[in-house]
Amino acid sequence: MINSKSHESNKITGTQLRAARAMIRWSAKDLAKAAGIGVATVSRAEVEDGTPSITNANLRAMQLALETAGIEFIPENGGGAGVRLKKPE
Repeated sequence: MINSKSHESNKITGTQLRAARAMIRWSAKDLAKAAGIGVATVSRAEVEDGTPSITNANLRAMQLALETAGIEFIPENGGGAGVRLKKPE
């Protein structure tokens, strides 16, 4: 069972969202469409440097859309949270 404290620390940040979107050259509209959410939700999430104050479902939808598009989120592990492109399979 995952404890809620460690689950919270694995959430992606607004900074990671901005960086991920830039890496794959998506507009906020592109991400909103892929995640099935509104553009305003994407903008609201990206303006925050820490964990965005949006619903977990919307944050997860954005994360899944970006991961499907080839992004890998790197959790905070002492070296700072980040993003990178997935290695081609």
